[in-house]
Amino acid sequence: MWPDMRIQDLLGIELPIIQAPMAGANGTAMAIAVAQAGGLGSLPCAMLSVEQLRQQFASIRRATPKPINLNFFCHRAPTVDAAREAQWQQQLAPYYRELGIDADAPIASASRAPFDQRYCELVEELKPEVVSFHFGMPDAVLLDRVRASGAKVLSSATTVAEARWLEARGCDAVIAQGAEAGGHRGMFLSTDVATQIGTFALLPQIVDAVRVPVIASGGIADARGIVAAFALGAAAVQIGTAYLLTPEATISPVHRAALLQAQDDQTALTNLFSGRPARGIVNRLMREQGPISDKVPDFPLAGGALAPLRAKAEPAGSGDFMSLWSGQAARLAVAMPAGELTRKLAAEALAQLQR
Repeated sequence: MWPDMRIQDLLGIELPIIQAPMAGANGTAMAIAVAQAGGLGSLPCAMLSVEQLRQQFASIRRATPKPINLNFFCHRAPTVDAAREAQWQQQLAPYYRELGIDADAPIASASRAPFDQRYCELVEELKPEVVSFHFGMPDAVLLDRVRASGAKVLSSATTVAEARWLEARGCDAVIAQGAEAGGHRGMFLSTDVATQIGTFALLPQIVDAVRVPVIASGGIADARGIVAAFALGAAAVQIGTAYLLTPEATISPVHRAALLQAQDDQTALTNLFSGRPARGIVNRLMREQGPISDKVPDFPLAGGALAPLRAKAEPAGSGDFMSLWSGQAARLAVAMPAGELTRKLAAEALAQLQR
C-alpha cells in the first residue's frame, strides 16, 4: 500500500502517478498508455479545437475505460497590439535575413485557447473523470458547471498563496509546481519568475497550508523523486519530462536529440517562445536575446513571429528557434514505452517506500 491513498481514491486510479499534460508533446497515445498502466493519463487541450478534442477523446474512450484528465489553460485572451508584434518581428529580423525569410511578411497568429463556454459545453458532453487547469481556474459559473458534470478538478500552484486561492475556489487537489518543471509556469497571482520556488521547498509549505491532497510536480523523473515527494507530504506526483523520451511523445527528432544531450544546467525559464515564462533547453535564441525579454508580445502571441524561423531551421536539424521544453531532470529520463515507464516508476518507488 502507498502511504497516502487520497489521490487514488479521489480520481479512481491505481497508481499515484499523473502524466503531465504537455501541449504539442503528447496526444492520445500517451494518455491511453499511462491510463492503461494505472496512472492518470492526460490530454492537453489548449491547442485543440472543440471538434478535434471531441474526436481525440472518442479515440481514447475506444481504447480504455480508465480515468482521463482533460487539461485546459485559463489565461486571459490577449489584447492584440500590432505595434508590439511588429517590434518583436523586427527584433528577429536579423535571423530572418540570415535564413532568407522576408522579415516584413505577415505572420500567422499563435493560438492557445483559454477555457470558455464552448469547452465547458464539451466537458458536460464528454464527462471526463478529471479536468485540470493551468494559469488559475475559470470563472465560478464555468467551474460550477465542470464540477456538476462529475469531474474532479485539479490546478497548478507555484506559490502557497496560489494554492490557498485554488482551494478556496473549490479545487479538489492542488498540483505544487516547482521551478524545476519543464514547460509553462502555472503562475497566475504573480509575474516575478525570480521568486519562483523549487519543488522540495514549495511542496511541504503547500501541504501545511491546504487541506486538499497535494500533487508534487517538477524535477521528479525517477523513484527517488517520488519517494522524496511522499516524504514531504505529497499524495501523488505529476511527471512530464520523463515521458518525453517515450515513443508515444509527439516531439520532433530535434527536440528528442536535445533532451538526450541535455545537462543539468542547460535549461532556463524563458518567455521568448510564447510570451509567458516556461522552462526549456537553452538554445541560440535564448542565448542571444536573453531568456526573458520585455519586447515579446503577450501570451500566446510571441510564437507567431518565430514560426517562420522554426519552419526553416528545424528541417535542417536545428533547434535554434524552437521551444525545447524540458525540466531540470531530463538526464534522469529513460527511453521506454509510456505504460512500461509508469509501472516501473511505481514499482521502484513502492519498493523503496516499503523498506
